[in-house]
Amino acid sequence: MESLERNQSMRSGSNLSDAFSDKKILVTGHTGFKGAWLCEWLLMLGCKVYGISLPPSSSPSLYEKLNLENRISGSFLFDIRNKSKLETIIHEIKPDFIFHLAAQAIVLDSYQNPIETFETNILGTCNLLESLRTLKTPCSTVIVTSDKCYENKGTGRFFEEGDPLGGNDPYSASKACAEIVTHSYFQSFFTRDSNQRIATARAGNVIGGGDWSKHRIVSDCIRAWSESKSVELRNSESTRPWQHVLDCLNGYLTLASYLHEKDKSLNGESFNFSPSSDSAHSVLDLVKTMQKNWSGARFESIKNLTSKPEAKQLGLNSSKAKKNLGWNTVLDFNSTATWTVDWYKSFYEQKDILLTTQSQIKDFIKKAGSQ
Repeated sequence: MESLERNQSMRSGSNLSDAFSDKKILVTGHTGFKGAWLCEWLLMLGCKVYGISLPPSSSPSLYEKLNLENRISGSFLFDIRNKSKLETIIHEIKPDFIFHLAAQAIVLDSYQNPIETFETNILGTCNLLESLRTLKTPCSTVIVTSDKCYENKGTGRFFEEGDPLGGNDPYSASKACAEIVTHSYFQSFFTRDSNQRIATARAGNVIGGGDWSKHRIVSDCIRAWSESKSVELRNSESTRPWQHVLDCLNGYLTLASYLHEKDKSLNGESFNFSPSSDSAHSVLDLVKTMQKNWSGARFESIKNLTSKPEAKQLGLNSSKAKKNLGWNTVLDFNSTATWTVDWYKSFYEQKDILLTTQSQIKDFIKKAGSQ
């Protein structure tokens, strides 16, 4: 794909509002953690939001706590492996934007249910792309994959978009395949001048309030600490590019806004969205930072011999997004951990969680605008 040679200032606040206000937005995976945060931000931007997803997979659920079912324009709860239904709804909505987040997103679950993981993450993406191929109206689509889509040989190198794709575990391999499928569809059926504008987004480890998924470090900690229990840490020395959900979503939104402007150089491209290399921290670092803000928090590191292997080091080089979209992280590591714990403290103190969520989005936009 051609080289990109632009340098733009980061978009936030009014700029994103100009791009998205009154537009029809479809979010797949809208009942999930990132999907629910994205829906709330889009509502605040004045969008007509629609969602396609399975029912919430956790209890509590951010989707339910924000009452999104009754606040967005349409919520369709079904499996994206149902191609005919997916295509019908997309053609009825005729969205201006699609954010494809629907996935089986847990590495450990992918070992237990590899077929479901491959079907959801690969065929689900194929079904979406096929629906776009037959859609007559213009649409800008961001397909979200993962930082784990790269072939990771454990060198500690921060991956760039042109690096080889791969994956030893089923989840990582499925996300690499989703990238390959998207590239194939773009080369085979779309052009840079097409009404359908498509890009893929690869983000680091995303954390923030409202994630209660199993086998994730933040949710594991919060569940234990909310019950005054000690949490057991697996792989405490593993290093990840921890990123607040709002930083990640700001990348998706910024990318989509540029796609919508018919920038031919972005169509068919892939982008990393991740903190800089000096922001990577171990699981232990993250838990210790969170612990400072949660009274009585306790943990212990364990060696889980039955645990399936995960990469010890992961990191992304986001120079391309910084250079061509003007994107950069807004929250540093300490702020990311603090905002995350503050959200959960508000929840367990039974404060108005919608106001808490909206307040963090507003604070983020204000902070982004001051950079």
